[in-house]
Amino acid sequence: MFVDSHCHLDLQEFDKGIDLIMTQMSNAKVDYALVAGIDKKKFNNILKLISNYSNLYASVGMHPECLDKEEFSIEELCLLAKHNKKIVAIGETGLDYHSHDHQDLDWQRNRFRQHIRAAKISTLPLIIHTRSAIIDTLNILKEEGARDVGGVMHCFTENWDAAKLAMDLNFYISISGIVTFKNAKIVHEVASKVPLDRILIETDSPYLSPEPYRGKVNNPANVVYVANKIAELRKTTVEDVANASRKNFFSLFSKIGL
Repeated sequence: MFVDSHCHLDLQEFDKGIDLIMTQMSNAKVDYALVAGIDKKKFNNILKLISNYSNLYASVGMHPECLDKEEFSIEELCLLAKHNKKIVAIGETGLDYHSHDHQDLDWQRNRFRQHIRAAKISTLPLIIHTRSAIIDTLNILKEEGARDVGGVMHCFTENWDAAKLAMDLNFYISISGIVTFKNAKIVHEVASKVPLDRILIETDSPYLSPEPYRGKVNNPANVVYVANKIAELRKTTVEDVANASRKNFFSLFSKIGL
């Protein structure tokens, strides 16, 4: 019934409990999850994980804040995506200026452009991270023709105007556990206004646990709380949110059905 469109089950928080996590997902009726790649050195961990569980898929990429000097080349991204049927997107990629005031961030922008070009060659959607950088993020997506492949704005925390611009570029809007936070008014507005055919839900596990688990290690089973809050905000049923986000997941990551 539910799908977690973005998580990081390869991280050390889950090293000793992945089977339990999978059981919790099943009990919560969360039957698929996408594990987003964030670096090159540890990507083999993701490959092992998705090979062991039929309901886990992955993306390949480098998070904008990953400081490893060893980068994926465009060719490497494309080869990984081509030769593994369970790699269904390019990313997590994008821009993050939050901790980098007055620094030269051309390396982030260049990495971002490389990922967009790989996505276009691979004809796969993009998974976008943006923090304190929405204008540059949208501009680069437009300049590089990312509309051709589209993708998702993961863990979206920008305002409604930014959401509309992203959707105009052929991107879905993904809502995380932040929507359950009392003071997340901007996210509440976006979650209540995004058309159901453009919405995804996620946990970003192990981060951003929703209420009532805020501050604890998150896991994909908790995506149910995200769906519940969105349903409350939209004055609809959780089934409507679950069904729409599930349909959007398989539409966007269409390689899953091949």
